[in-house]
Amino acid sequence: MNIPSNLKYSKDHEWIRVEGEEAYVGITDFAQSQLGDIVFVDVTTVGETLAQNEVFGTIEAVKTVSDAFLPVGGEVLEFNEALNDAPDQVNKDPYGEGWMVKIKMTDPAELDSLLSADDYAKLIG
Repeated sequence: MNIPSNLKYSKDHEWIRVEGEEAYVGITDFAQSQLGDIVFVDVTTVGETLAQNEVFGTIEAVKTVSDAFLPVGGEVLEFNEALNDAPDQVNKDPYGEGWMVKIKMTDPAELDSLLSADDYAKLIG
């Protein structure tokens, strides 16, 4: 299982990569493997400011639909439009081309409540 050490993780299986005041968010390799083949990613929250752990979108796989949660609060600046044509990028490259949203964090201190790669590895066993 791929768990990059430069990211922070939520207990809901989202990752966050911070770049200054902005951050990229997606789901983990573990999460995409549990969901199976992803066929659609729906994000209707661009332009909204959401609290930590609030739902920013949904992920549709062949057999299920799952909510996606923001690991930290922030304004949703951008949706990865490439996922409209290739939602399977979330399966193929969850930490790269499969990112879902870019946010502007409202309280970077919330990052301290997230898991390190080692802690996330323990969580998923």
